[in-house]
Amino acid sequence: MSKMTLKTEGDTHVVVTRRFAAPPESVYRAHIDPELIQKWLLGPEGWTMPVCINEAKPGGKFRYEWSNGKGQGFFITGEYLELEPYNRTVHVERMFLPDPTPDNHVETRFEPDGTGTLMTMRMTLPDARTRAAMLATGMEGGMEASYVRLEGLLQPAVA
Repeated sequence: MSKMTLKTEGDTHVVVTRRFAAPPESVYRAHIDPELIQKWLLGPEGWTMPVCINEAKPGGKFRYEWSNGKGQGFFITGEYLELEPYNRTVHVERMFLPDPTPDNHVETRFEPDGTGTLMTMRMTLPDARTRAAMLATGMEGGMEASYVRLEGLLQPAVA
């Protein structure tokens, strides 16, 4: 397991990397299978994803809804543009907080790295102000908590 890194590039990009101790096929599947997504993509402790719709195909739509169980929540919607099984996904997403954010173009790569996978997610926002607002939501901590959860989900059961 490795820590997630998040860096900015130029005015509009955010690049997130993380290594997983699992093959690219497993990490890719965890990013497109709604049953798996609903188990790990939860953000900080205490949040749940009561709605997870994911049509993993070019032109397929997705909708994820989160709740903290205390009356707060938000959701994202999006559409897949490209899927290269086990290697790469490209999609466009928008968050509703409650108003919709501008589109975020996201490319995620899953590359073999020794016995694991190096995942690289590159987000492209429309401008520096939108990127700053997105980073100010605390997304970095929520992403890391989700990836720790995913790492545990990907580990084989110990007999």
